[in-house]
Amino acid sequence: MAAAVNPIPPGSHGVTPYLTVHDGAAAIAFYCQVFGATETMRIATDGRVGHAELLLGGAPLMLSDEFPDRGVNGPHTIGGSPVCLMLYVDDVDAVVQRALAAGATLLRPVEDQFYGDRGGKLRDPFGHLWWLASHIEDVSEEEIQRRAAALFNGA
Repeated sequence: MAAAVNPIPPGSHGVTPYLTVHDGAAAIAFYCQVFGATETMRIATDGRVGHAELLLGGAPLMLSDEFPDRGVNGPHTIGGSPVCLMLYVDDVDAVVQRALAAGATLLRPVEDQFYGDRGGKLRDPFGHLWWLASHIEDVSEEEIQRRAAALFNGA
């Protein structure tokens, strides 16, 4: 009798983003260089990345190259993405500068946010959107609500 297999692999306890990109090898290099990801697996298929797994901030991130013949297309091919990935980092200003130097596009400048983070938004060279932040202040839910009302309602 075969040993029982856990239906959820170790480290896969929540949602795992799976990105499709136009250049998987370059995307892996970008995410490792800019965000500090660690590549843990790569399967090559026809000179492309058929599947890759990275650890990013201790969480899994999967990706593959585009395979249009199978309906697998990235943001550049389909005209963008409505999904934004959130990543906390130790020094958001430094990471955003590193991302820009590596070809990312700044969409919202890094600023202190009313809810206690310092963050900004960018599009990576592969078309994926990222909100990068560093937590800079512990703010109670009541204070967040007060600040939000003042900011959005002009109170």
